[in-house]
Amino acid sequence: MTPWWKKAVVYQVYPKSFQDSNGDGIGDLQGIISRLDYLEKLGIDAIWLSPVYQSPGIDNGYDISDYEAIDPQYGTMADMDELIKKAKEHHIRIIMDLVVNHTSDQHKWFIESRKSKNNPYRDYYIWRDPVDGHEPNSLKSAFSGSAWKFDKQTGQYYLHFFADQQPDLNWQNPELRQKIYDMMNFWLDKGIGGFRMDVIELIGKEPDKMIRENGPMLHPYLQEMNKATFGKRDVMTVGETWNATPKIAEEYSDPARHELSMVFQFENQSLDQQPGKEKWDLKPLNLGELKKVLVKWQTEIDFSHAWNSLFWENHDIPRVISRWGNDKEYRVQCAKMFAIVLHLMHGTPYIFNGEEIGMTNCPVKNIDEVEDIESINMYNERLSEGYDKAELIHAINVKGRDNARRPMQWNDQQNAGFSKVKPWLATNPNYVDINVEKALADPDSIFYAYQKLIKLRHENEIVVNGDFKLVRKTGNAVLAYYRILNDEKWLVVANLSGKEQKFDSVEKIKQVLITNYGKRSNLVQITLKPYEAFAVICK
Repeated sequence: MTPWWKKAVVYQVYPKSFQDSNGDGIGDLQGIISRLDYLEKLGIDAIWLSPVYQSPGIDNGYDISDYEAIDPQYGTMADMDELIKKAKEHHIRIIMDLVVNHTSDQHKWFIESRKSKNNPYRDYYIWRDPVDGHEPNSLKSAFSGSAWKFDKQTGQYYLHFFADQQPDLNWQNPELRQKIYDMMNFWLDKGIGGFRMDVIELIGKEPDKMIRENGPMLHPYLQEMNKATFGKRDVMTVGETWNATPKIAEEYSDPARHELSMVFQFENQSLDQQPGKEKWDLKPLNLGELKKVLVKWQTEIDFSHAWNSLFWENHDIPRVISRWGNDKEYRVQCAKMFAIVLHLMHGTPYIFNGEEIGMTNCPVKNIDEVEDIESINMYNERLSEGYDKAELIHAINVKGRDNARRPMQWNDQQNAGFSKVKPWLATNPNYVDINVEKALADPDSIFYAYQKLIKLRHENEIVVNGDFKLVRKTGNAVLAYYRILNDEKWLVVANLSGKEQKFDSVEKIKQVLITNYGKRSNLVQITLKPYEAFAVICK
């Protein structure tokens, strides 16, 4: 029997930016509850809920100070219980974001840990003596600078792969692991539909050996976690793995290994950065490289005993139509093209809130407009190294995380219908033209293209279990592939570029399933319009 999550489409809600219900400029749980009708209309099966745990908010909730409490800005535990219950009534499961590589430095474990070297909680974190008066080694933080922070109270450094205020947990400690499993069962017992696991590939770290991700104990830890928590429950688990290969993804997701349902992989995220450099060092996207990576993750995974996730955007990644497409004259066609390409592939698709209406990046003019700690740290570090301000702001406008975190655009009223007061992060000014209300009123909108794609997945086994076969010799700018199951064959064709492209096929069209321009009647020596995409059933 096919697990429910193989047929599912998951919708990520960034709660701080989704819907403010109490007029404080911050989205909340009651705001999400008020929009469940909308999400049911879209047709999604699960909500991936970014963290709503108690947190000081240094990294927008990915710095957790209490795993079993709701942050007051989002509501109460009663609100959370209500969301789980009401979502089920709308046939939607809640997937909790699980951050167990690190905590906040305000978590009671770390507060105790830093008191003395003999504290019972000391070994919950990773502490090391200075080496020659400096950091223990050269490990770097993902948020710029050293991954080691000196703590005067005990004269040692602690490890943090992200902000200084996000100390890394020591997964080698069995007592710590058991506390994490107890916490996971606390949430599972509430009836959630599973977990999205933040930077899970880091929990097997061995900092003394300079090993960050994919450490030797990573998979044994996950197998232990599976057995202690979700293994016998009907839930979905997806791991965030920035360094996974198809082979590693199979190790995570093979049911016989008892680890996770699937992982997120990010190989395409480096395609617009200079080789060997950081994400901020930009280069133009090569469409041939994008196509190659997309196909790689369809053909190099054995889907008979592994699984994959499909996504363009999330809370860490800018809007795809702004980044790799055209968010001006071809915004609608471009958004539909990216949706058609992704949602008819093999794997579980994810939609980031606002993606289904074609929300775009929101450029800033100076650093004072930026909220994201990663962008701010990069800007300050590089400014001190002599980089040009304009160059740094340009990089933030292309890759900065605030782009995805702008408030959801519900209507053309004040603050896009997100809040009655000034939001925590400014709305994109284009909300007057791009919003849910307008999308729902237009039968040819991006929203209804997503709705149709979700329906196609739910109603056609070929989308879930069909084989993927690439159509070759189409050029770098055209991606064409078949989905094949028994005697049924679908053809998906997409022009990834803003220029017209040639396409030729001997296939005859039995039925047009979806298109972002007018319907095609034949496939012989056709000219694809900019960002044109369609899917047909072949005769």
